[in-house]
Amino acid sequence: MAENFFECVYAVVRRIPPGKVATYKLIADILDTRDARRVGHALHANPDGSRTPCHRVVFSDGRLAPGYAFGGPNGQRRKLELEGVTFIDGNVDLSTHLWQPT
Repeated sequence: MAENFFECVYAVVRRIPPGKVATYKLIADILDTRDARRVGHALHANPDGSRTPCHRVVFSDGRLAPGYAFGGPNGQRRKLELEGVTFIDGNVDLSTHLWQPT
């Protein structure tokens, strides 16, 4: 069951375009679960960071994940900045970069 859930998380994350971010809560809502932490567990176990851009997932206040699996928060920030994501006081500017799924 967990593997299937993880694959569902990865499928949603692959839809986030460059220059946009989603929150753990937004992904949980899309998957009809209240367990945003489980979304985080799935992303931490992500076997392929080049295929599933987990760097595009942040906390609801725009903070970066301290346990980001592919280089920690500095690596996550660097990847986001390369995509044009901007920051305010160290957090992603969600008013500009929050993904609105259709």
